[in-house]
Amino acid sequence: MELRNIGRIFWKWLWLIALGAVVAGGVTFFVSTRSTPIYRASTQILIQQANNPTGVQWTDVLTSERLAANYARLLTTRPVLNQVATNLRLPEVTSRIIVDPVRETQIIVLHVEDPNPALATAIANDLPAVFKEQNEKQLQERFNTSLETFQTQIGGVQADIDSTQAQLQALQGLEDDGEELTLEQQAQRARLETSLAQYRSSLADLLGSRDDVKRAEALSGDTITVVEPAIEPTASIRPRVLLNTLIAAALGALLMTALAFLIEYLDDTIKLPEDAARVTGLPALGSLVQFRNSGNDRQLIAYESPKSPFTESYRTLRTNIQFSSLDKPINTLMVTSASPAEGKSTTVANLAVVIAQGGKRTILVDTDLRRPVLHQVFGLPNAVGVTNALLMPEGSDLTPFLQQTEVDNLWLLASGPLPPNPSELLGSHRMAELMKELRAEAEMLVFDSPPTLAVTDAAVLARQVDGVLLVVESAKTREAAAKRAAQGLLKVNANVLGVAVNRIAYRLAGSHYYYYDYYQNKDDGSSDGDGSEGSGKSSRKRGQSKTSGDPSQPAAAGTFATSQLRSPGPSAPDNVV
Repeated sequence: MELRNIGRIFWKWLWLIALGAVVAGGVTFFVSTRSTPIYRASTQILIQQANNPTGVQWTDVLTSERLAANYARLLTTRPVLNQVATNLRLPEVTSRIIVDPVRETQIIVLHVEDPNPALATAIANDLPAVFKEQNEKQLQERFNTSLETFQTQIGGVQADIDSTQAQLQALQGLEDDGEELTLEQQAQRARLETSLAQYRSSLADLLGSRDDVKRAEALSGDTITVVEPAIEPTASIRPRVLLNTLIAAALGALLMTALAFLIEYLDDTIKLPEDAARVTGLPALGSLVQFRNSGNDRQLIAYESPKSPFTESYRTLRTNIQFSSLDKPINTLMVTSASPAEGKSTTVANLAVVIAQGGKRTILVDTDLRRPVLHQVFGLPNAVGVTNALLMPEGSDLTPFLQQTEVDNLWLLASGPLPPNPSELLGSHRMAELMKELRAEAEMLVFDSPPTLAVTDAAVLARQVDGVLLVVESAKTREAAAKRAAQGLLKVNANVLGVAVNRIAYRLAGSHYYYYDYYQNKDDGSSDGDGSEGSGKSSRKRGQSKTSGDPSQPAAAGTFATSQLRSPGPSAPDNVV
């Protein structure tokens, strides 16, 4: 996708993107401002290394970082939280507790979040105290257990020593009385002396271990120290109204942008001339921006506002048609569309107006014998027209059937009464002869035909004209329909000059129309964008012919003097349309 198309999509759906941002941001702002504020109280705790009662330093087992991580987990255990709840007379601790060990340090940051700032502060301060108390209690219990164990062992060894010494004293007493010890008694005394030495060595070891435990107890001190106690917060940390609103607005805009691109991806309608050219394989001859209807159903913008940018777009279309066939002049042009209600008749009417304003004597022929509308566009009756002329013999005077419009050099041959067999009439030999007769009376014939895909009338007539213009409506005509319409015309060997995209939304037109604003800002004395062209207005009222009488009669349909048409006057070369 080209960058220009991306920008066009953004510009087209800017209202939806803005709406998504406003709605998402507004809802988030409403919810955030009515949400319960959450306060955070924080405490910093220093975890110091303690001595193991067994004499082995904990630093030999755990690093400071791991010790802090272990304490961080122990801080939020159930016994600690239950004791905090008891101290603060709470059923339970429901506040959010976050324990964050600082990397490569022995510091733990304790965060407590709660709607009540005082309660959050109390929990943040009480929780380390409870944990410290329980930790010291457990440590003291371990010291006491170790001392009791050593004391029991020392007592046992001391009893063994006393017993051994008593036995040795008994043997010594025998010697003192002058008795000679037997060999067995001598061996017994040797064993007792050995055992006594061992008992005394064991006693010394136990006493040393007991002293180590006592020293460790004396050196243990506080392992948990509150470095910075919590203070009651004055500002809430959530909800962050501004940040939440901005994020929601951005997400809403992003979501609507994705939706817009999805819609564009799924939308297979033609938007711009380049789309029409790509789909049909035909040159894009015109891009007609949708203009505001002032309430007049005629929609003759080229006649009523000759200086408007919309009229200039029809002049551009006329020029492009001219240069689409330089070798063969286009004297008969048929305008058709793929489907009904695509603005074909409005396009052909305004195109005929600018051709006539260019100085070419032009006849606009309504060959849509099923749903004719050109007589309504020009405010003229439809009592007589093409069907009446087809019933006349060859060489008959066509003046009664031609109605001069309020635009100079422009006559209308309305459809006349609707026949039951339009296709047969348009494909008849008499229709071909009628076109020859009309060509002899005017420099340019413009035919409004039915939609190509609806009926076969357009295909029948397309083979008899010099060129065909296919009109599609922006954001309505599907690509498949436009492609089938172009292929259908090419199959009957029609000279399809190109395609014009009608009713383009101004926001989609982009650079196609910005330069036309020049014509709207010119001084009143300047030209209308074509120095050789005037407004083409006549002095009579709109919708009235130059002659008077009953408008339902052929004679009142307007005077179409052959000599008037053939008289010399300002005209463009033959190949100018």
